[in-house]
Amino acid sequence: MSTRKKKRPSMYDVARLAGVSQTTVSLVVNRSDAGISLETQERVWAAVEELGYQLNFLARGLASNQTYTIGLISDQIITTPLAVQMIQGAQDCAWDNDYILLTVNTDGNPEMSDAALKAMYNRHVDGIIYATMYHREVQAHELLYEFPSVLLDCFVPEHSLPSVVPDEVKGGQAATEYLLNKGHRRIGLINFADPIPAKFGRLEGYRKALSSYGVPYDENLVIESHIARAEGGYAATKTIMMQENPPTALFCFNDRMAMGAYDALRKLGFSIPDDVAVVGFDNQQLIASELYPKLTTMALPHYEMGQWAVNHLLELIKHPEKEKETQPVQKIFECPIIVRESA
Repeated sequence: MSTRKKKRPSMYDVARLAGVSQTTVSLVVNRSDAGISLETQERVWAAVEELGYQLNFLARGLASNQTYTIGLISDQIITTPLAVQMIQGAQDCAWDNDYILLTVNTDGNPEMSDAALKAMYNRHVDGIIYATMYHREVQAHELLYEFPSVLLDCFVPEHSLPSVVPDEVKGGQAATEYLLNKGHRRIGLINFADPIPAKFGRLEGYRKALSSYGVPYDENLVIESHIARAEGGYAATKTIMMQENPPTALFCFNDRMAMGAYDALRKLGFSIPDDVAVVGFDNQQLIASELYPKLTTMALPHYEMGQWAVNHLLELIKHPEKEKETQPVQKIFECPIIVRESA
């Protein structure tokens, strides 16, 4: 039995099967196919598929001074069910553009983050995405300024690097307006106490919505907890609902706090949504879709943010002069409402 390896198909083989020149094949597979007819492109891709031709990324990189790899460094995203969609969006977009996404999860360890950045820099990745589990301010590592970089779900205070984050203010406003449109005028806010952008943005949106409907802001209807989980939502809901004039609707900082609110409302004898409507934030599927009744909530656009981060990074890689000519883009994505049965 022969042990000779099967010859790897070449660009010449693709050109011969497609009936075109090797130059045409090169232009098509390298996505530089302007001016080449769609019919010819389809013949080339059909030949690539039939032969199992694989583009030689090493040769391609040497010719273009690129490695066609993007580094993504995250704190805890890979281990977080909610935010993992950011990775999926980034990976899908990178793959669609013939790039490989190299991902490192640091578990929030600064030393590991520093080592990962240095390793990716030394391996000549074409660009870096630095991502965090939740929307927050970060201090940028000096290496992020050495090559194209985009911040995902985070930002630097001086806006010296491009970033993409969710619109917390409009999200809070949309959630509150949904309840106002349902006829509610006493709307409680179960908020997180820690000083992060989501806490301040959602409160600002809540207040804007009330003001636009001529509803006075009542500080007694805003209860904060340092525990952004079910137990925090449970305790805050018991506090707010035992007031002399309790709210008829609750807007919760996140779905986990809403889950605690459900338990507290039922223990106090309230029916959802007949007595008290509830709206959450995050659209965490394992919670929102499994609660009874199913939770109306605001969705964080994690997948779309991941896609945008890669697309913008590729623009910086291909056109580095653009970054020097303009201020770094600070992209904000709106959070859509997912209407279910709780409000």
